[in-house]
Amino acid sequence: MDIPYHIIITTDLIPGQSMVQIEVQQGSILEATCEAIVNAANSQGWMGGGVAGAIKRAAGLQVEEEAVRQAPTPVGGAIVTSGGKTGFRGIIHAPTMERPAMRIPVENVGKATAAALRLAEASGFATIALPGMGTGVGGVDHQAAAVSMIAAIRQFPAGRLQRVLLVDVDPAMVAAWRRALADRRVAP
Repeated sequence: MDIPYHIIITTDLIPGQSMVQIEVQQGSILEATCEAIVNAANSQGWMGGGVAGAIKRAAGLQVEEEAVRQAPTPVGGAIVTSGGKTGFRGIIHAPTMERPAMRIPVENVGKATAAALRLAEASGFATIALPGMGTGVGGVDHQAAAVSMIAAIRQFPAGRLQRVLLVDVDPAMVAAWRRALADRRVAP
């Protein structure tokens, strides 16, 4: 199924903070126009199925090897690897779970999102793309994940980071982000 990638659903400028633009796009994270993409990883760095598997197939085995060498990475931490064979400057691996295929609490989504943002800022990336974090094998409800991700982004005091793309092939995730962005009660 071909899904148009460049559908910008909504934009959000964070009031009272640096001007981080949030865009929601339906499509493949591998087609995002950004400097780095985020992998909702596990603490061991293994890249099996889902988004991680797609990234590994596109980037090459070397990216997984780089991630595993830096493991373990706790939930709430993040590491960066090369972009491998992709055109990205880097891939940020932000664990939502300790081991592959674990069910996780929604709190892990916020921790992983915040860790990815901190590392993007520290690495000097101006634009990053994140998929729905924890919504695959992690089992987190799309809306709960969206609220947690948007809250983490809105609370982030960015400097170099100017744009965050939320990208997913799943229309339910895209719709959840859209609802969370429209809800001004979601943090800060």
